[in-house]
Amino acid sequence: MSLQRLAGSGWLVLIGGGEFTFGETVAADRAWMLKAADGSVAFLPTASGSTDYGELFEAYVKEGFDRPVDVVPIYRRRDARRARNLDRLGAATAVYIGGGVTDHLLETFMGEPALTTLARRLGEGAVVVAIAAAAQAFGVAARSIFGGKTVPAFGWLPGGVVEPNFDPAHDRRLRTLMEVNGVQWGLGIPAGSAVLLGPEDQLETVGTVFTLDGPDEDFAVVEAG
Repeated sequence: MSLQRLAGSGWLVLIGGGEFTFGETVAADRAWMLKAADGSVAFLPTASGSTDYGELFEAYVKEGFDRPVDVVPIYRRRDARRARNLDRLGAATAVYIGGGVTDHLLETFMGEPALTTLARRLGEGAVVVAIAAAAQAFGVAARSIFGGKTVPAFGWLPGGVVEPNFDPAHDRRLRTLMEVNGVQWGLGIPAGSAVLLGPEDQLETVGTVFTLDGPDEDFAVVEAG
């Protein structure tokens, strides 16, 4: 299976979840760090709405990888339009979007200049990383926390959807996402695992990542190539 993504010379990295404070994402973080040019990592706390999240992430990256982190305070739609925030995203060699609630991220970024800036940076060679609920936002549809309905998402994975914190023994949520009109494939990414989608169909994985071709199909393990 060819996992399609938004075009660009950078890397889109989707991490299934895990607590970086407990070392659960070290392997995934080391993998995307190797793809990023020297420079700062912009951190977006949007999905969580937490100010503490950024401080903890900054300390983790400084201690573990000796990289500077710029916490970009985008919490509401108007923040996603502010020129200062857009400039900070544009200056980063990597952008890390923290977990939280997918709805919050979608409501803040959908149709706003910050999302356009992220797409431009991916096109220019930057690394865009999303973990857990943020990773789900990059498919064509996502699962809302409100009544379990599905909502339109960023669409950076044409025809694809993402289920983070995935357990193949409990696959109902991903199979339900696969029933959305226009969805052709799905990714199930367990906590600690990651898929790295690069230019010219380059593909790498950390840990085990699952794919699904239809709501009633069997799972397959993504093979890096």
